Amino acid sequence: MMKIGIVGGTGYTGAELLRLLATHPEADVQVITSRSENGKAVSELYPGLRGKMDIAFTEPDDEVLSRCDLVFFATPNGIAMQSVPALLDKGVKVIDLAADFRLSNPADWKQWYGVDHACPELLDEAVYGLPEMNREAIRQARLVANPGCYPTATQLGLLPLVRNDLVEGHVIVDAKSGVSGAGRGAKVASLMCEVSESFKAYGVAGHRHLPEIRQGLSRMSARFNGELVFVPHLTPMIRGIHATTYATVKDRSVDVQGLFEETFANEPFVDVMPAGSLPETRSVKACNQCRIAVYRPQGGDTVVILSVIDNLVKGAAGQAIQNMNIMFGLDEKAGLDVSAMMP
Repeated sequence: MMKIGIVGGTGYTGAELLRLLATHPEADVQVITSRSENGKAVSELYPGLRGKMDIAFTEPDDEVLSRCDLVFFATPNGIAMQSVPALLDKGVKVIDLAADFRLSNPADWKQWYGVDHACPELLDEAVYGLPEMNREAIRQARLVANPGCYPTATQLGLLPLVRNDLVEGHVIVDAKSGVSGAGRGAKVASLMCEVSESFKAYGVAGHRHLPEIRQGLSRMSARFNGELVFVPHLTPMIRGIHATTYATVKDRSVDVQGLFEETFANEPFVDVMPAGSLPETRSVKACNQCRIAVYRPQGGDTVVILSVIDNLVKGAAGQAIQNMNIMFGLDEKAGLDVSAMMP
């Protein structure tokens, strides 16, 4: 059994890690940290884990964490980078669910996150944890940067076209997320009365996930130089992301449905739906699937890609566990082979 530590266990992504790891056949969660809940049993905060997770929250302690085989950081941006170098020196593998290691350029980090990076020497080593793009590098990694939720849905939707250099001109991403993407902290803008029966865009002038998506697309193909427009929206639901992406293809003769099916044929967590399908966020609720449908309206040169994920699972905790499975040579589906919740 792998000895697992989790730093930051009281947010939504930390809670999802606990839920999924509680039944993982090879994972033993030995440390779960929270300054605010220090000493409280996990099952007291999350009654759904009664009988599944017999452990209490503790104060963060790098010495204790260094006894783990792997540590997940489910913390706000800027926290993991303070502790990761010491853990790596102790031989501990790390998966960061925040943004600390997603951007390879420290200047980009400072521009979008407002502070200097604490360990820029590790940015080149960190492997971007999108398995469908970087599986072999993840196998050898000791530090994995788990992708953001919007970037996961967007990049998976664009991967077949960009990898085959079929995109030209603008790419427009119109994405919607449930309120859990804003985190568990108390904020007026996230209150039920504020979001219910309403719908709004945000981050139109520039969202932190924009440079992450740009970087990912350029890694898929060095020839990708299209302009990317990314507009996120907040929807009155708890979980889910729906990304609608518009791209112009260079060659109208390409069978885009066949291309997507071939690209993801052996991917356990990407489902290319039959032509004419309309994927729904409820079809991926609480599971690690990304469901994709692709259209070429009126047979023109514009391809419309519909991509849905659960932002807390394939967009966060589930993908992190998928990366853990790859890093330790386990069945990639271990602990994740579950169906979506319905209704």
